[in-house]
Amino acid sequence: MTSPSGTDATIMDHLLNRLNSLGVRHLFGMAGDYNLAVLDRVLLHPGVDWIGTASELGAAYAADGYGRTRGFGALLTTFGVGELSAINGVAGSYAERVPVLHIAVGPTQATERVGLVVHHTMGDGDFDRFARAHRQVVCADAVLRADNAVSEIERVLATCVRESRPGYVRLPRDVALSPMSPPHASLAVPNEPTLSQESLEAFRAAARARLAQADNIAVLADFLVDRFGAREELAGLLVASSFPHATLAGGKTVVDETSPHFLGTYGGAMSEAPVRATIDNADLLICAGVLLSDMNTGKFTHGFDPNEGIDLGITVAKVGGTAFPDVPLAAALVVLTELVNERSPAPAPKGSSACRTLAPLAHLASDTTTKIKESATALTRELCPSTPLTQSYLWQAVGAAVRPNYTVVADNGTCLLGIVPRRFPRGARFIGQPLWASIGYTLPALLGTQLADPSRRGLLLIGDGAAQLTVQELGTIGYHRLKPIVVLVNNDGYTIERITHGLRAEYNEIADWRWPKMPAALGVPNPLVLTARSWGDLDRALSEAVATTDRLVLIEAFTGKDDIPPALKLLARNRPDKARWVA
Repeated sequence: MTSPSGTDATIMDHLLNRLNSLGVRHLFGMAGDYNLAVLDRVLLHPGVDWIGTASELGAAYAADGYGRTRGFGALLTTFGVGELSAINGVAGSYAERVPVLHIAVGPTQATERVGLVVHHTMGDGDFDRFARAHRQVVCADAVLRADNAVSEIERVLATCVRESRPGYVRLPRDVALSPMSPPHASLAVPNEPTLSQESLEAFRAAARARLAQADNIAVLADFLVDRFGAREELAGLLVASSFPHATLAGGKTVVDETSPHFLGTYGGAMSEAPVRATIDNADLLICAGVLLSDMNTGKFTHGFDPNEGIDLGITVAKVGGTAFPDVPLAAALVVLTELVNERSPAPAPKGSSACRTLAPLAHLASDTTTKIKESATALTRELCPSTPLTQSYLWQAVGAAVRPNYTVVADNGTCLLGIVPRRFPRGARFIGQPLWASIGYTLPALLGTQLADPSRRGLLLIGDGAAQLTVQELGTIGYHRLKPIVVLVNNDGYTIERITHGLRAEYNEIADWRWPKMPAALGVPNPLVLTARSWGDLDRALSEAVATTDRLVLIEAFTGKDDIPPALKLLARNRPDKARWVA
């Protein structure tokens, strides 16, 4: 549905219509005196609901979670103080390739022309200062005027979709409310990347030759597969090939984790041994949408060189370091699937090389090891339910509680590192922010994901330190009657920072909040609040939380101050003094 057309339509109505055409059904933000009359137009729009958040930063994080789930997100703030509060969230969307539009509404054009000293400015008559600040963290920006609004809105939105990154528009209040007739020509935001047929065929020839040389082939996937719509094409390659495959932390759930050929999560020295051996020692490693960041690679302890394999980027495919431009990720995956289908069955492994014999069995070894550990833990749990809760047991139990219709949102630090190695059921989805790594991001992002797809239940995993940054949005979640499960890990401060530096430094300490009282204090209706200090406590709490679908559930889970997830212990044990890929 669109808002009224003809003489009643405004530029703001047109912008809302265009967002609505991209799948946006909710607009996040905060009211401010510059945008109040504009928000009246938002409230009148039949296809976009206004979601007022407790802070502009919360709005940006929520729009990011919404964009990851629905394909595009949007937020609206007031000029100056509001938009600067949101800019950290917008920067995160830029880093992690999430299409979001930030709309900032400011003083009228008349105020700008005479340079009045008005609030939310620096008092110097410069009204473009904050637009220039945003230019560093968006892929396209515009200051809208009545005579350029249609073309500039199209340009910014098209760039956001094409690059999967945020954009920014500033509207003086009178411009936003200016009448506007519908454009004569039909509008469409392009979404197809440039494809060079010549380059594609050259890539095909190079990839065919490289595949023919390899006995052991593995696949490593990351989050860009998701951002650029290549999930289906990746799944096609994996089904056709039966190649052992893994994901980086940011790409968790871009593949079916129940597949017998799924190795697990790869993170350099943080990886389980079979996963690490298969990926690092493959004759040929196919990287799909991979971004090798420090958090994804265990501080650059990965043991492979992407230039030696097949590296599929957003628009450039590489074979052995040779680049083939204008070959989009999805198209390159289709070519590889075709090449796999035309190959003869792979020969049996030759020689006695450990990597050749380990690669086909790595997923079995990893799965067997996991089952043995879980069986031992289950026996211990039955015999000793009062055992104090540990990070290791916490993430095993939480991972087992994930259901196919859950979206798991894990904050950076012990929560991210703890849950990523756990295998999720088919259909479950994961959201994390390992690149931008702004703690507290996930609580507002949970709001966005839940509104973007109400058919899925949110499961938030967040530490006590991170939650203190954005907990106010728990009230927004309650206001909209959303019913997620929140597992709040209380380890008495910034444990991930303690392990990094300053084990007992004052700067890693935080105030001791009374978390069980927080949901009700923030207006969450009839919350279910549970506490877990032991294995048995956690098992009972998770069982009750999964069964309770009519209200928000908060589980406060206590772990040791210095306890860390198994992946971080692996990194501490295996990481060399100087990682191979750090100069």
